[in-house]
Amino acid sequence: MQTIDVVLHGVGNVGRHLLRLFQTQADLLRERHHLSIRVLAAVDRQGAAFNPKGLNIAALLDAKQRGHSVAATPHGHRGMTIQGIMANMRTPAILLEATPVNLETGEPGLTAMRVALEHGWDVVSANKGPLVLAYRDLVQIAHQHGTQLAFSATVCGGLPVINVGRYDLAHATITRIEGIVNSTTNYILSEMRKGRSFEAALREAQQDGIAEADPTLDVSGWDAANKLIIMANAILHTHATREDVEVTGITHLTHDQLLATEAEGQTIRLIASAERQADGRYHLRVAPRAIPHTHPLAMLEGHQMGVVFETDINGRMFLAIEEEDPTPTAAAMLRDLVLLAQPRG
Repeated sequence: MQTIDVVLHGVGNVGRHLLRLFQTQADLLRERHHLSIRVLAAVDRQGAAFNPKGLNIAALLDAKQRGHSVAATPHGHRGMTIQGIMANMRTPAILLEATPVNLETGEPGLTAMRVALEHGWDVVSANKGPLVLAYRDLVQIAHQHGTQLAFSATVCGGLPVINVGRYDLAHATITRIEGIVNSTTNYILSEMRKGRSFEAALREAQQDGIAEADPTLDVSGWDAANKLIIMANAILHTHATREDVEVTGITHLTHDQLLATEAEGQTIRLIASAERQADGRYHLRVAPRAIPHTHPLAMLEGHQMGVVFETDINGRMFLAIEEEDPTPTAAAMLRDLVLLAQPRG
């Protein structure tokens, strides 16, 4: 039996769902992979809980359920940061990065990931910000220090887009990627096709917890663009930044436009695309596009997301997922954790 020691940075929706998966999947992990996961520390905005012998997951979840910090649990330390935790650790653990996305500075996740990788810790991240802002830097640090960086949860949650692109298509040239990678906008457009206005569909998405209170990143197209940047760097092996993506959101679309397009045998979806050019570079774009009803992405409604890969030797590959809550995203972090535990070489 192999025990994996982890430190959870960020105990929001994804972090809490991940803690629950550690409980519900414990027997499967033991029986199938001979793995046991031990949470040594958890860190939120107010402080941390730390026990080198392992924390009580139920106590952490109970505290968060009641609106308290993990610092209020046994072994809690109010005001302690992730850097404080790492400084008190005698041997490396695996950092589970699940703090909120910050696309201005990447903090606090970016510094935590850098420090962890530099000090011999592997990192599993669901946080897009550090990957969008500093992908090459993080990969270089990991390479220099012999550590591993996994981030499949940053693109389409539980859908293994990153893993398929990096591993299953490692022998091929990807000529095009097209994807519906933001479920909020797909839900809004689906509701608008049923007759709702943009404002009403957005309001409903917010009430159902699908959209954020501030949905700007989603409806402007920039959440999809950030995922496209990660795909471009990780899968297409091209150095891409936010300046390299053409981005148009969905706020200008009307119910009448959507219905008129449907009557013509097409449907409007917010598509993130990367198309290989003659010189080997990729044109990156996020925009509403009319696609035929026969296109694989046209069948995706509501909470569904999907990606189409076109390749030189593997043909056309279509992946899709329906994700109504953070469980699949947390499951992607668990997937990465299990893969990192496999013997190297």
